[in-house]
Amino acid sequence: MERLKLVLQYFQSNSESISNGICIILALVSVKLYTSFDFNCPCLPQYNKLYSLGVMIVPPIILFFLGVLVNRHTGVMMDEWMRPIGNRSKNPAVVKYLFSAMLQRALLAPMVWILVTLLDGKIFICAFSVSVDPTLFSGLPNNTGLDVIKIMAKVPCKEDYILKNTSFRKAVSRYVRCYSQAFGWSILLLLIVLGTLARLIKPYFDDHARALQTRYWSNYLDVEQKLFDETCVLHARDFARKCVVQFFEDMREDTIITLSHPFFMTNTTEEWEAEEEERLHGVTKQEQVDQLLNKWYFNKPELDVTRIAHRPRTCVTWQDRDGKTLYSDV
Repeated sequence: MERLKLVLQYFQSNSESISNGICIILALVSVKLYTSFDFNCPCLPQYNKLYSLGVMIVPPIILFFLGVLVNRHTGVMMDEWMRPIGNRSKNPAVVKYLFSAMLQRALLAPMVWILVTLLDGKIFICAFSVSVDPTLFSGLPNNTGLDVIKIMAKVPCKEDYILKNTSFRKAVSRYVRCYSQAFGWSILLLLIVLGTLARLIKPYFDDHARALQTRYWSNYLDVEQKLFDETCVLHARDFARKCVVQFFEDMREDTIITLSHPFFMTNTTEEWEAEEEERLHGVTKQEQVDQLLNKWYFNKPELDVTRIAHRPRTCVTWQDRDGKTLYSDV
């Protein structure tokens, strides 16, 4: 149970971990879909290969676009690529990094589907049983009145009366399945070798400092957008509350019953209103909100926080009668 909590905390730690978790879930969903998919080969020479290739290619395409759709890097990359320059220049390296991260995660589920289909072998048997030389195996039914191609097309169909429970069908199926699994394991081995070589060779051809900068600013774009969205939500909530309160105050009658409130309650109300005013940031009209959002999109602030970082702070100092400093607090 503790390990499960640690895994959940990791996937909730940042957007990159969340994207990894979503892609892993898509990969598991692809495996579950394949195992629950009722694959029925047409057993016709002109349709076997077309149907099999469709089952092997169309679902990975759907899974790929789903991976692109649910990946947060996609939105951040498109926002950075399409935004006007304004006060902030664009960094092509950040866009390339986000595109690479999005592409790698989106390709996980399709590759899992293709590998599962190859290792299982049923689709490969349906597609290429017609291409097998029947003279390599004994027991070919030759008293059915059908030509060899149509007989070979019925190999994937276990319930067909011509090849039902025959050693010929089982031998051909094993033969084609061996090729399918060989292709699957070869692709998996190739991907692992390429990934290992890329990880080992990359430090020799990549500037580590530049890679750190690219990773930092890509994370910054994600965090900046999240903080802006959260601030907009808080502002919208307080803006809506002020509009509602103002509406009811305008509609109430002239006669107002005034009750005395305790001192602590008055202070609490004043602090609450002061906090709301701080959240509104002086933006109290629809035109101001529209202007602010328009400025955020067309003219994002430059990456310089020197002014707010070195803002003067109030310092309180306690001194004794002789003027000697006893304690100082900011």
